[in-house]
Amino acid sequence: MTLTFKTLNFPMTLDKARELLATHVALGSGYNRNAARLVLGEIQRDHGQPGVDGLIREFGLEQLWGIKPGTVFESQYK
Repeated sequence: MTLTFKTLNFPMTLDKARELLATHVALGSGYNRNAARLVLGEIQRDHGQPGVDGLIREFGLEQLWGIKPGTVFESQYK
């Protein structure tokens, strides 16, 4: 089993999300886009839509990868 914030029951903090997103944005590949979407999904679960939208705007994810504020990141596998 892969250990993640979710499997360890640690909430994803906004500071940790910023750290991870900064790395993914700096690298900027399609793989990093997918990883950023996973981070946003964790934020969606722990902090709701306002947290997600704030990070999308803060890191310019709409311009970089077309990830728009208002996009809902929910897994069908809860």
